[in-house]
Amino acid sequence: MTTVRIKDLSKHVGEKVTVDGWLYNKRTAGKLQFPIVRDGSGYLQCVVFRKEVAEETWNAVDQVTQESTVRVTGSVREEPRAPGGVELGVESFDVVSPTVDYPITPKEHGTAFLMDIRHLWLRSAKQHAVLKVRSEIEQACRDYFYNNDFVLIDSPILTPAACEGTSTLFETDYFGERAFLSQSGQLYLEPAAAAFGKVYCFGPTFRAEKSKTRRHLMEFWMIEPEVAFLEFEGLQNLAEDFVEYIVSRALDRCKEELKTLERDTAKLENIRKPFPRITYRDAIELLKTKGVDAKFGDDFGADEETLIANSFDRPVMISRYPTDIKAFYMQPDPEDPSVVLGLDMIAPEGYGEIIGGSQRIHDHDLLLQRLKEHDLPIEAFQWYLDVRKYGSFPHAGFGMGIERCVAWVTGVPHLRETIPYPRMLNRIYP
Repeated sequence: MTTVRIKDLSKHVGEKVTVDGWLYNKRTAGKLQFPIVRDGSGYLQCVVFRKEVAEETWNAVDQVTQESTVRVTGSVREEPRAPGGVELGVESFDVVSPTVDYPITPKEHGTAFLMDIRHLWLRSAKQHAVLKVRSEIEQACRDYFYNNDFVLIDSPILTPAACEGTSTLFETDYFGERAFLSQSGQLYLEPAAAAFGKVYCFGPTFRAEKSKTRRHLMEFWMIEPEVAFLEFEGLQNLAEDFVEYIVSRALDRCKEELKTLERDTAKLENIRKPFPRITYRDAIELLKTKGVDAKFGDDFGADEETLIANSFDRPVMISRYPTDIKAFYMQPDPEDPSVVLGLDMIAPEGYGEIIGGSQRIHDHDLLLQRLKEHDLPIEAFQWYLDVRKYGSFPHAGFGMGIERCVAWVTGVPHLRETIPYPRMLNRIYP
């Protein structure tokens, strides 16, 4: 007997097959039972007609409990109203491993309870859909950079140096020396750009921010490209092209998942280049028109970002932030050194910053000066300064947090649902 995954059943209409999976739900209507089976690739409506099956099969279906492991054999037939457009006329139904008192029931459960059993919550339809979209977005990221001739560089997780400021570092002992969990792979990408021209890294990053907002996690995944000889205008072009590709890919390949999540895809279909571009000073003036007492030098929080984003129908890129509130490595604007050639891309619908990037300082002495101004240990960054000593070159890059992008694309309100096992201020279990 052929064992088939549910997503492939439409290719087997009229055939007798076996499906291995778990009971997701079931309903009964007199002499008919309709167990819904899932196998990770999809959901299958099974039809059990009492007159057509053995008594033991009927009883097995009648008594099977939610999330029991099952093996179902029967004939595949078309049914446009069923998930995937097919259903299975059951001939045999075997309970391989029964489940007792599965804790997630059709009733409403609190988020804290569901997070405590996150390892089981992953099986629920909406959580499953979010993580399928995440998987597709991650693959789209890899494909975009592969197809555009970028080389993948695996930056280290343990590092002696800070990238975004020492106040948000997780410190650990490294055989008697201080080491930190990486905040970003960027610093290690810059030397690699001198070796390969166009590079990117993709991996977990860690920020010890004592924040409980829906936009923050202690551990999140970031994808970061870095390109030699790329200057600021080209960086903006790269960022918008990348985001347009990702959203288009999710729309194309995650239709069922977005439907499960009841996502308004019309808003995503509008994500097309060019994206609006404004300066930080423009953003200050925009906030003032909305009643916010904003002034030059203020950093934007979630509320300000949302007000700005609501003025546009697609992601907006804000550039040229004040030098004093940005990272030490950002290139000052040659026409106005009080601001840097940096950008933040703000997603629509209140999802906040999804991309942050800049042209990097490529002048050795200026970078040395900035390290001193930020009171960073020169010896820990000597290798980074070397990039400016031996064949310096203009270069630029950005970082995109996967979870924020997934939250925006899927329409879920909190980052905790966009990663399999979220790490938050008060949660490291399971």
